[in-house]
Amino acid sequence: MKIATWNVNSIRQREQHVLRWLEDAAPDILLLQEIKCETHAFPEQSFAAAGYSSCAVGQKSYNGVAALSRVRQPLTVTHRCLPGMPESDTQARYLECEADGITIACIYLPNGNSGGEAGFAYKLEWMDRLADRAEALLAADTPLVIAGDFNICPETQDFAPGTLAPGDALIRPESRARFRRLLWLGLTDAVRAIHPSGPVWTFWDYQAGAWQRNKGLRIDHLLLSPTVAERLVAADPFRRERGAERASDHVPVMVELSLP
Repeated sequence: MKIATWNVNSIRQREQHVLRWLEDAAPDILLLQEIKCETHAFPEQSFAAAGYSSCAVGQKSYNGVAALSRVRQPLTVTHRCLPGMPESDTQARYLECEADGITIACIYLPNGNSGGEAGFAYKLEWMDRLADRAEALLAADTPLVIAGDFNICPETQDFAPGTLAPGDALIRPESRARFRRLLWLGLTDAVRAIHPSGPVWTFWDYQAGAWQRNKGLRIDHLLLSPTVAERLVAADPFRRERGAERASDHVPVMVELSLP
């Protein structure tokens, strides 16, 4: 089973990129972030023609998450917003589904650098509610994958020197502590399980020649519950996608799981 995540930074601009990658990489499930369109505008029919069913939680011009699944791996949507967040929170950042006995949460975690301290507080609150949700699912022995754009570099090795200021929300101690909480619950960082050290970038900024200079970040993650982690075979970013014409600033990251 292959599960992938990709912040596409606008599905309108990257629809053909995604269709091409689906044909090349053939994931069973692809989770998308920053689709930047309302739910009804998501190109469901294009992906259906490629053999994938889809569901989306959209928002005009900002945020938005979606999940694509091969028809033989139908998705059952369980939540379209993060449990525990107030009803007043209308940001489209969470989609939870079930497929093949696994609960899969697609997330677009707040960046935390905009909106001053209030924006950073929102990031921390969101992470606290995510950890609460993960804890509840793990307590029920639910096979679980949490995947998406976490907007966190967990360790110093997860960003190229000079790419982030010391006070950036992606590396502030409070952000990293909440990421560690997820790991301490028993989740496995799939990429680091396969590649324990060294640069494994998933994002290169559009500014300052970051791609050309290979000044990247690792902020797109797949976290696996123990029973899912036991099946982990591979976990890799598809670096070449960043070099495509009009590419997203993120690349797909895919894990491969053995049969249960």
